[in-house]
Amino acid sequence: MDRRPTQLGVGTLALTAQEKANVLQVLESNRLSYGPFIRKFEQMFAKMHGCSHAVFMNSGTNALSIAVACLKEVGGWKDGDEVIVPALTFVATANVVLEHNLIPVFVDCDPKTYNMDPAKIEAKLTPKTRAIMPVHLFGQIADMDPILAIAKKHDLRVIEDSCETVGVTYKGKPAGSFGDISCFSTYVAHLVVTGVGGLAVTDNAKYAEIIRSLANHGRDNIYVSIDDDKDIDGAKFHEVIRRRFRFVRRGYSCRGTEMEAAIGVGQLERFPEIVKARQTNAGKLINLLKPFEKYLQLPWYDTAKQEHAFMMFPIVVKDDAPFKKIELIQHLEDWNVETREMMPLINQPCYEWMKLSTKDYPVADWVNRCGFYIGCHQGFTDEHLTYIRDVCADFFTKFA
Repeated sequence: MDRRPTQLGVGTLALTAQEKANVLQVLESNRLSYGPFIRKFEQMFAKMHGCSHAVFMNSGTNALSIAVACLKEVGGWKDGDEVIVPALTFVATANVVLEHNLIPVFVDCDPKTYNMDPAKIEAKLTPKTRAIMPVHLFGQIADMDPILAIAKKHDLRVIEDSCETVGVTYKGKPAGSFGDISCFSTYVAHLVVTGVGGLAVTDNAKYAEIIRSLANHGRDNIYVSIDDDKDIDGAKFHEVIRRRFRFVRRGYSCRGTEMEAAIGVGQLERFPEIVKARQTNAGKLINLLKPFEKYLQLPWYDTAKQEHAFMMFPIVVKDDAPFKKIELIQHLEDWNVETREMMPLINQPCYEWMKLSTKDYPVADWVNRCGFYIGCHQGFTDEHLTYIRDVCADFFTKFA
């Protein structure tokens, strides 16, 4: 078997002629600030996820941060109040909680889906708990029914971290339609790619107004775009002039540009084919790797109640395997199959001050020790998938 000359990466990007034409249209318009492409992108994205409002920003992380800031303002949360987060997620989830002087309280994950385990949430609640932030990891939505029931029972807000799960459903409802506010990322290698970017979506008009203000330095929303003082006159025009440089809260600079939104519009227009290709490739890869299930736990989801977008292809080495995770990772990388760790959080150096014990999060600890992921994106061909199978087979022959 020959080593592939190019790497099989965990993500991909191939811009179509339409996306390039959209960007050219932006350049020719000489308009980079909030304009028609951002408006269209927000409208398309909100509709796709069953919500009335979407606000485009410069990252999914900032979307999460603004969501926390919004709910802290509306709910009158105090510094030191707590937010429930999963013990297995990207660091941004916990970081945005800390950023607003709140305390992340970690809950262990389900051993099959790797999402937050609803059965372990209530034991973590205290009088200071204000919200639950479930994360939809790797492309599948967390088990939202019991999470929402707990939130309702204890009067808690829900922020969906949907950065890895765009456009798929749980019991017929789309990701992002469950939380008070839900956040998505459009960073490189994600499901919808704009280069950098993210969105917060909500059905609550008041939240949407606050989110847009917070993302724009806390500005009065009477003036969001340079179009907002055009084609009006009289008293209404004078009111905009009076308020357009008025800031009603301490906000942040999180705005996106027309360039990213122009790419995003093109991505959304062909999203069904993107996600279908990922799902097809994931199904093929699962079948190709089934002979190695003695050693590996392959992706699983309940097909009766949800879809999987397969932003990544998670793999966990079983405890009784005769090798360590790092041995398989190094073999894959040596043969140009790119890998990534499966979102280790509780063992990160930046959280050592929290003195977290891995004994309190046995499933997350197991995934940290034994889990990683590879790609299964729409850029892979059958030849690529077969190559991955062959590279794995070559590794496992020594244990036959």
